[in-house]
Amino acid sequence: MSLATLPAPRPEITGVVTRGTARLLVQLGYAPVLEAPLPNGRRADVLALGPKGELVIVEVKSSLEDYRADHKWSEYAPYCDAFYFAVAPEFPREILPEGLGLIVADGFGGAVLAEAPLCTLAPARRKALTLAFARLAALRAL
Repeated sequence: MSLATLPAPRPEITGVVTRGTARLLVQLGYAPVLEAPLPNGRRADVLALGPKGELVIVEVKSSLEDYRADHKWSEYAPYCDAFYFAVAPEFPREILPEGLGLIVADGFGGAVLAEAPLCTLAPARRKALTLAFARLAALRAL
């Protein structure tokens, strides 16, 4: 196997998929923030605010091992209206749970292969999360 055919390391794949996912979300009218802390102490890979105030969380998975080792994503549902996995084109998508959103992305963009089911947040939680999102985005802009 030559160096040109070696698979990319996991952090590199994560970065590429995250970048393509963020670009896709912007094209779809969302404002994404990366590595966003959640009230439960977890951290969302991507938290995006939509044009109508909807909140979307995207969990980036770089490999089968990454998916098998990390199941914190199941704790994100109370903090978003929609949840997606984002993976690279070569990721074995058949292992992902059915009924969740799916984005396939590379470093240049992505595509939504499965729409996430909508679970509307309670108004008080939406307000608190939107405020936290705005503060995080403003502080990162400094």
